[in-house]
Amino acid sequence: MSEISDAIQAKCLAFGDRIIKLNDYLLEQAVNKKPGYKMVNGKRVYNKSIPVHLQAISNLCNQLLRSGTSIGANNAEACSAMSKADFKSKSYIALKEARESLYWIDLLHRNGYLDDRMYQSIYNDCEELVKVLTHRCKRLDGVD
Repeated sequence: MSEISDAIQAKCLAFGDRIIKLNDYLLEQAVNKKPGYKMVNGKRVYNKSIPVHLQAISNLCNQLLRSGTSIGANNAEACSAMSKADFKSKSYIALKEARESLYWIDLLHRNGYLDDRMYQSIYNDCEELVKVLTHRCKRLDGVD
């Protein structure tokens, strides 16, 4: 890999690390907010299924976890590409995954799962990846 590819992959890995930690944090906060108990015949019983109040955050976190970690995986594949066309394809997929991650980050913020400080921090990191990957893809298309 070139120095630039190494730098991009390092950013992808650092972002993936943040996404994994954010996923764990958000799920932990959701679980602590409302325990998984319900009332049955006047008794408090532990509910083994995913409680309704956790389904939304669980699904959103899973989507962000998948797209956020996929950026680095696709970038790694691009850097090991067999051809220029393969490199270009994987680079575009990494860019699409980064843009998808921005969407999930926005949605988590809009629905109150991310406070303004956390949102701005993780959004800025992802936006930086989008810019770097966009620049790479434009260069591959000969648009500079």
